[in-house]
This record gives sequence, C-alpha cells and structure tokens, in this order.
Amino acid sequence: MKRSSLDRRSERGSVSVEVAVIARVPFDEGTLTGMLRVVFAGKVSEADGNVERAAAEGARAASLRQHPGNAATDARSTVEANLATAGVSCSTLEAIVDTSDFEPGGTVTVTVECTASMADVTLLGVPGTRTFTATATEVIDTYRGDDGP
Repeated sequence: MKRSSLDRRSERGSVSVEVAVIARVPFDEGTLTGMLRVVFAGKVSEADGNVERAAAEGARAASLRQHPGNAATDARSTVEANLATAGVSCSTLEAIVDTSDFEPGGTVTVTVECTASMADVTLLGVPGTRTFTATATEVIDTYRGDDGP
C-alpha cells in the first residue's frame, strides 16, 4: 500500500527523536527490563481504557433503543466495533447486557470481558494473555418513541 506524502511528512523526524532518546540511555540488562516494563504497563493501560470506552459506548447504544432485544444486539455490536477500531484483539470477548430495568427512566448495564494477548511483551516473562473487564450503566431516556419489536 503506497502512502501519501502527507502521511510521510507527519511522521518525519519521529524515528530521529526516538533514537536520540534511546541513545542517551546506557544499556544494560536492568535498563532494558525497565523499558520493557514501561511498554507492558502502557499496553495494559491502553487496553484497559479501550475496554472501558467500549463498555460505555455499548451501554449508550443500548439506552437509545426501545426494545430490550434490540438494545442487547446494538450493545454487543457497538462493543465489538469499538474494540476493533481501537485495535484491541480479544481472543475471547463477552458483552453481557443487563436489561432487567429496561424501561423509561430505568437503566441498562453492559459488562465487557476481553482476553487479549500480551505476546508482544513476553520478553518480560508475563503471562501470554490478560483479561480486561469493564462495566458501564446508562439511564434510559424517559421520553422516547417506539422502534418496534
């Protein structure tokens, strides 16, 4: 895939900065391990945030529907789409939609459980996968129309 000159210009100099930062650090085994731990912590934090956002977006999508079945379907597809867009690859993904209080003024809750691979940071000896869980609740609008069965 050919990249446009605009794409290349936006990245110009980024490698130089990275090399300059890394070149100043004297490398030994402890430094490398420390840097890998920072990478691992960043990956975990980013994946955790993406799962939290997916749960919130799923709950929001569900709250906009008028029928519990449609709400659950929309929530699950929204969760999947959000995680795919964020680049989070889940080996197992579960989106549990609680519609037990699904009525105007009630709530809908979405719990997302994603098991993601940590293979790109296995040099640290961390487990190969990690499970991220997030729950979000949205209030269902009191005034809304009917979208059918």
